[in-house]
Amino acid sequence: MTVLAVEDDPTVLMFLEDGLEDQGFTVISARNSGEALNMLGSGAYGVDVLVADIRLGEGIDGWEIARCAREIVPHLPIVYVTGDSYGEFQGEGVPNSLILQKPFSRVELSDAIRSLL
Repeated sequence: MTVLAVEDDPTVLMFLEDGLEDQGFTVISARNSGEALNMLGSGAYGVDVLVADIRLGEGIDGWEIARCAREIVPHLPIVYVTGDSYGEFQGEGVPNSLILQKPFSRVELSDAIRSLL
């Protein structure tokens, strides 16, 4: 299974990469929305799951990345990760998605992904 992890904080991105790889996933990473959408749009990476931070600095946020991703891959499972946007999930989240509040464990992340597959 290939996971596209979108996170602008290098420390959190490293946590996601290491944790997902330890749980048996192949991980490709994007540090912003543009990189993420280019990777998805190219079709070259065979992404099975999207893990997206909500607040990414400049550019579109994780909510919008998920909506755009669903235009490219209609049934793509999505796990949102956030430190401050948990309460917005009901109004912003797409179907077949989950949200994790930071901090979370590597096992919680892999369990969330597996529950969507």
